[in-house]
Amino acid sequence: MSITDTHTARRPSGRSGTGGADLAVYAEGLVKSFGAQRAVDGIDLEIRTGGVFGVLGPNGAGKTTTLRMLATLLRIDSGHAEIFGVDVARQPHVIRQLVGVTGQYASVDENLTARENLWLFARLHGIRSARAKKLAVDLLERFGLGDAADKTIAKFSGGMRRRLDLAASLITTPPLIFLDEPTTGLDPHTRGQMWDTIRGLVADGCTVLLTTQYLDEADQLADRIAVIDHGRKVAEGTPEELKAAVGDTSLQLVLVEPEQTGAAGDVIRRVLGLDPILSPERSRLQAPLKQADLAAEVLVALRDAGIRVASVSVDQPSLDEAFLTLTGHPAEPQEHESAEDVATKEGRR
Repeated sequence: MSITDTHTARRPSGRSGTGGADLAVYAEGLVKSFGAQRAVDGIDLEIRTGGVFGVLGPNGAGKTTTLRMLATLLRIDSGHAEIFGVDVARQPHVIRQLVGVTGQYASVDENLTARENLWLFARLHGIRSARAKKLAVDLLERFGLGDAADKTIAKFSGGMRRRLDLAASLITTPPLIFLDEPTTGLDPHTRGQMWDTIRGLVADGCTVLLTTQYLDEADQLADRIAVIDHGRKVAEGTPEELKAAVGDTSLQLVLVEPEQTGAAGDVIRRVLGLDPILSPERSRLQAPLKQADLAAEVLVALRDAGIRVASVSVDQPSLDEAFLTLTGHPAEPQEHESAEDVATKEGRR
């Protein structure tokens, strides 16, 4: 394992003209600039059919801009992209039949009911009225909104709006779904419901491209993750591979007597041959382990030294630690606008 720096859409064969077999998305050298700012700087992607592919990064990293280029919503300045073997730049009308897009904010009419919104979206796709009505009912039930079918969207919670927006993107049953930070601003319970919905899409045969700034979301949902920072892809792999990039598992110790922290550090240094991370105020020590069974040797040595341990655990590195190692900064959302947001305000698009 390694980490590398019609009204119903046609179901594709899963072959890509350039990228090879079974690719839902193939992108090479994608570039997008807004004025002097380069929002996406040479990103490559290969996303196989089935499952969830996560694009992880803080606000302003270039995630949404990349997705919008692939969805034909933004022109590609440089590079090449295919969806199921179809050239994104040359055949945008075909791409729009293959892809459903759900953005960060619900694109529904607040003055209409949920049923009316879905009927309207279906009619805009050219679906006959009777069929549109049935689709609306079926989708509302599927997403747990049947009881709210005749409520106006103004009365919906954020989670209900997000589920309705996702339902609207499935009217043409696309084989590929782009979800752009679908749980931003949702409470934990509603986020969990959205996660279940996304898993259901995959179970039904869809491929999902998910952008997110939430590490736990990527860890929970994605089969593979591309980490994007400042417009560049800095790493790609499974969640386990990305965590392994941090290095070894770690031994976490909490001592009974805080004054023994220094002595415990000496013992760990002697047994493992490296310096532990000390937190004297919390009587806590952390040390990387090249082999998990070395933890037993440390505990025996501490006991022989008369150092009492209140708790012990051997932990795999978290995705947070992996992100910090790969990018050099934490993954918390950054409080600045993306290049695309700035350009939009300035009227450059």
